[in-house]
Amino acid sequence: MNTLALFALVSVAMGGVIWVFVYPLISGERRAEQRKETVSRSVPVARATAARSQKSRREHVEGSLKDLEARNAKAKSVALHVRIAQAGLSWSKRQFFIIAGCLGVTGFLLFYLIDAGLLAALAMGFAAGLGLPFWILKFLKKRREAKFMAGFPDGVDIIVRGIKAGLPLLESLRIIAVDAPEPLKSEFQAIIETQAIGMPLGEACGKLYERIPVAEANFFGIVIAIQQKAGGNLSEALGNLSKVLRERKKMRAKIQAMSMEAKASASIIACLPVAVMLLVYLSSPQYIELLWTHPTGRFMMACSAAWMTCGVLVMRKMINFDF
Repeated sequence: MNTLALFALVSVAMGGVIWVFVYPLISGERRAEQRKETVSRSVPVARATAARSQKSRREHVEGSLKDLEARNAKAKSVALHVRIAQAGLSWSKRQFFIIAGCLGVTGFLLFYLIDAGLLAALAMGFAAGLGLPFWILKFLKKRREAKFMAGFPDGVDIIVRGIKAGLPLLESLRIIAVDAPEPLKSEFQAIIETQAIGMPLGEACGKLYERIPVAEANFFGIVIAIQQKAGGNLSEALGNLSKVLRERKKMRAKIQAMSMEAKASASIIACLPVAVMLLVYLSSPQYIELLWTHPTGRFMMACSAAWMTCGVLVMRKMINFDF
């Protein structure tokens, strides 16, 4: 009886040992557990890989923004040939200085021949020779930028539709360079020509800001440069850029409409002294001609012109909104 009990206990113990150590190997439970452990370890690894890729993309974006900010900081002091190109002119520096000299001599001779005095003639020659040419460049630059901004959102929409249709970015830029109005056409043609000589497309698009120094052109260069370095959905990024450009255009038009009343008041106030002087001259010329025939009158006119100029500049600064 004791022998049978001992044999039963030994058999149960051996069966338990076999069940614990041998059965998982035979049934595949050990392999299933190992596979679960492998899968559970691969999830943190995948997350870590995604985090590293996201961090790399963020570093690319930050590096691109830093490079563009450094380039824009250097571009604050614009050279003369760049200002001439921004105005849409094909003059050289020599031609510009020749035209400025001719304007200065013309202004000096005009005031000298009407017997306005030597100092007044020199002042007019200085203003016509140095101030007037740069004012003309600034006026032409602003007008060219306005024309560019009028068609730039439509150009970005053309790029978005071309990319969604399967065209490469360069082909979409060529469509704008062929069909868009000036100066949008020439600017995108310059991008294509710059890229054709070996410059990367992102850097070539970044050069657009140097020729058209507006924030919208800078946005476009930043988007293309970041996409070229870090990748991403270019059509979605440019679509968002197009929305931003149109919203900025609406905001600019709204600001212009709200400030038009102040601009009209400033124009009336600035023209009122000249209009009164002209009406007095037409009614009684002997009464007012002392202002340009007598030395004291000339001095008074010069002081009045200086104060009027200061007032006009102050009013212009007050109604010139930037955003």
